[in-house]
Amino acid sequence: MARLDGKVAIITGGAKGFGLSTAQLFVQEGAKVVITDLDEQGGQKALDTIGRDKAAFVAQDVAKEDSWEPVFNAARDKFGEANVLVNNAGILFFDDAEHIEMDEWHKILSVDLDGVMLGVKHAIAHMKEHGGSIINMCSIAGLIGIANLYAYNAAKGAVRLLTKSAALYCAQQGYPIRVNSIHPGYAHTPMVDAYPQMRSDLEKLHPMGRLGSAREIANMALYLASDDSSFSTGSEFVVDGGYTAQ
Repeated sequence: MARLDGKVAIITGGAKGFGLSTAQLFVQEGAKVVITDLDEQGGQKALDTIGRDKAAFVAQDVAKEDSWEPVFNAARDKFGEANVLVNNAGILFFDDAEHIEMDEWHKILSVDLDGVMLGVKHAIAHMKEHGGSIINMCSIAGLIGIANLYAYNAAKGAVRLLTKSAALYCAQQGYPIRVNSIHPGYAHTPMVDAYPQMRSDLEKLHPMGRLGSAREIANMALYLASDDSSFSTGSEFVVDGGYTAQ
């Protein structure tokens, strides 16, 4: 039996990077998936990679609350009630505490924090009767400060504690929902690979001497989506090649 047989997963930011790799792995392990993204062309191409019989695409801006119910409805109509949500959609800009612009600050927080909050809120409403796993794709930037990622640091730090609060709430309410966060180090994704001049410096930050792969991060999402992690909630799972162990 595959580890996700019978699971229906929603994965935001699923057109590329961690989201696409996670969707591919979930389907290989028996799940049906709904991927969402602002990039409609990329989402359709991703379906060809994943397999259209086991996946669907919904265009979504995660920062807009009215975008969430159509996603859960699409999952239910095509595959059944969702029991896994991977809040993966995110953006990143380089900025610092002295020069941050308000428009940039709000844009990053709207996607990287508000989008996660809304996903958690709506997932709880849909999963509280039948149970599920909410997985928030966070970052090592939710654990340590990085001088040129000011707004991203703020968003990811908030996601780390938002996750714990939601996990405790679900447990106290008796909802069979687990909520956990994943904290990747730098890995090969379009977001990181867009800066090839930084690759050597980034590799040196990791004691293992390399960047991670999207599949290595997806493997952690697989664990948290599966029943193997049935006693894990409110926890942070670090996959960073030793970066934060130093």
